[in-house]
Amino acid sequence: MRGHISAHAVCTAIREDIVSGALAPGSRLIEEILAARYGVSRVPVREALRTLQSEGFVTTRHHAGACVAEPTEQEAADLLDIRALLEPLGAARAAARRSPAHLKVLRGLVRLGRERARQGNPADLRQLDGWFHETLAQAAGSASLTALLTQLRRKIEWMYAVEPPARSGESWDEHGAVLDAVARGDGERARALMAAHIERSRPVYRLRRPAAAAEVRDPKRPVNTARARS
Repeated sequence: MRGHISAHAVCTAIREDIVSGALAPGSRLIEEILAARYGVSRVPVREALRTLQSEGFVTTRHHAGACVAEPTEQEAADLLDIRALLEPLGAARAAARRSPAHLKVLRGLVRLGRERARQGNPADLRQLDGWFHETLAQAAGSASLTALLTQLRRKIEWMYAVEPPARSGESWDEHGAVLDAVARGDGERARALMAAHIERSRPVYRLRRPAAAAEVRDPKRPVNTARARS
């Protein structure tokens, strides 16, 4: 039933395998092998690779074709600087455009984050932190800005390992302060608080060591294709 799997779903599956490291930096991305890997035809794979190239996850090499990109340390550092510019903007926009539904979700996430911080569960905290920032980006009411922030978070996740913060309770208090400013419609305060929060969070990001280049050779290797079929 290959024809029912969209290029968007295939793109999501390949991107997740790149971010997780299942497809290492420098790996060749051969359409035929990827099609077998995800159980699709070559057409959605080709479209997915074009999208991923535009996002910076894939590059094309002479005589090698499509490969997983190998970002430099400077490119990785630039991502954190871009985040420091865009996320405060998103928070300011959210203060003007958020809906009651956004506020309800954000309040629930802050409450859970503070509870988990007291309990000391780093895995839960990382997931909740991601949901908080994603929801705040959606609350900005701009599809373009939300897409940029989402793509930025994926690339940072790809390039950096995040250490459990020693100040997780303080971090969630900062989330709560941003939320209070957003709820009051105070865009400038939301912007300033988010900028300070991002600056304080920089020490938890550790650049991942680039993996050795490898070609994806075995299409029969077990993979989670459910993502490509969703």
